[in-house]
Amino acid sequence: MRSEISQMQRRLGVTSVYVTHDQTEAMTLGDRVAVLKKGELQQIASPRELYEQPVNLFVAGFIGSPSMNFLPATLEGNVLRTAIGDLEIPEDKARKAAGKKVVLVGVRPEFFEDAKLVEDHKKSNGSTFAATLTHTEWLGNEQYGYINFDPAPEMRELLDTLARDMDADELRPQVVVTLDAASRIRGGREAELWLDTRKLHLFDAESGENLTRDAEAGAQLTREAAEERAEEIATAQQADGRGDGGGSAAGAPARREDTTVNAGAGSSGGATAAGGRHTAG
Repeated sequence: MRSEISQMQRRLGVTSVYVTHDQTEAMTLGDRVAVLKKGELQQIASPRELYEQPVNLFVAGFIGSPSMNFLPATLEGNVLRTAIGDLEIPEDKARKAAGKKVVLVGVRPEFFEDAKLVEDHKKSNGSTFAATLTHTEWLGNEQYGYINFDPAPEMRELLDTLARDMDADELRPQVVVTLDAASRIRGGREAELWLDTRKLHLFDAESGENLTRDAEAGAQLTREAAEERAEEIATAQQADGRGDGGGSAAGAPARREDTTVNAGAGSSGGATAAGGRHTAG
């Protein structure tokens, strides 16, 4: 159904607003996605900008499946002390979080790799640590691994507060990692994992603000998405006989469109809006 709606919207070239509680629909249908929390706008951007450069914890936790892992940590210089090990991070990220005693580390499952499978030239871009996975789930093209951790009491309280803020029942002290299908890591055994620390996010533990967000990089992602979508729409309308000189009503030139979708999440708490809007060009 998503595919049919998307194709129809491009053929018709009309402004569209789509409201949904399903983040997958929002990410696949929207040119721009507006994320709401209890009726308050959190961020509006292209799906890719939301995923790679979220403004805060709520957006980061809502977008993506499996969802982003959150680890309480203390920052000492450019080393994060976490319950799963010490992680050395790039100096520019450490500078942005300087002065914060406690931060929340946001790590997407795909940022991890089996250290044995990481190419030598990549290893310096991340941090290697040892961990014991409780179990793994092999899915054919990839597998998921699970690491339980035991946070200190004050960190446990921080996770509980975060869960309430995100309208979740709880945030389990668990990290989900995505591994290559070729990995031989198995549950119950200690293994070496590699984490691409260039991609992780550091969030303010009190405000939830993304301290390491690169606003300009995010804006560039949204600009590129708009350009790509304009090309897609022009191609779709030409194929439908409605391109330049090709027969839109009264010989009018084809309009350039961009789509806005609205998606809501949570019955009592956070609501998310993802939006795609086509504007006349």
